[in-house]
Amino acid sequence: MIDLPLVTILLLSAFINVIGALAYAARIAGVRTRRIAMSFALFNILVLFSRTSNSFLGPFLAKRIETRIHDGSGAALFFDMQLVLAAASVATLIGIFLVPTGQRIFAAAIGWYQDNRSTTKLALKAMSPGGLRTLRRSLTIPSLSHLRGWKMPHGIGWGVLIANCLAQSLLAVGVVASLYAGYLAPEFRVTASQLSALINGFATILLFAFIDPQLSVMTDDAVEGKVDEADFRRAITFISLSRLVGTILAQALLLPAAMLIAWVAVYV
Repeated sequence: MIDLPLVTILLLSAFINVIGALAYAARIAGVRTRRIAMSFALFNILVLFSRTSNSFLGPFLAKRIETRIHDGSGAALFFDMQLVLAAASVATLIGIFLVPTGQRIFAAAIGWYQDNRSTTKLALKAMSPGGLRTLRRSLTIPSLSHLRGWKMPHGIGWGVLIANCLAQSLLAVGVVASLYAGYLAPEFRVTASQLSALINGFATILLFAFIDPQLSVMTDDAVEGKVDEADFRRAITFISLSRLVGTILAQALLLPAAMLIAWVAVYV
């Protein structure tokens, strides 16, 4: 029998992470069209759907935990949480494969919007036969030929990749760990569920203080021609792969993070 609540949770987790991975496609499209602000404005439309999905994910996970506890199957919760993180990893991998296709779609949308300047018309265009033809023409298989033997691109180093990997792993595990901590410390379940910031806060600092500025500078350099586009695409590929590794690392961090949050909920 299909576990519909769990399937719903996994699909929401997958959708959120696919959108996150496609952020890199928006950067590439911005560089190619020289319309960085426009590319992110259009991408933010997708982010709205992603954030809406994220607002449902937490309550659905909380309901899953409550249900497991009440029917006496709480021991299976850890496996459920692992499945959620696994869905994030699979979705991130799918998102990486979709980056070339997404980049072409964003570039086409930027060009069309530049001429028409109407979000409503753009949405209608996307659902029209012409929009579907554009989608079909944009479909492409990613190529790793631009990696040139996996050589590290200029402007990005191992420090950035490791920091991004750690930040993405903490972001992936934060909410899940805080909710699972509620199972480990049921008497402080509400407190534990509000402590995801204990994990996500550090990840957010890493992401916005150290990683995004580096990638933004490289994006501007690519627009100005200071960085070769092939180098920029190679940097995006490495960043994407570090994001994937981060979601996989989240599996190992789930139990320690949940235990830390449970300890803080009980003793602090």
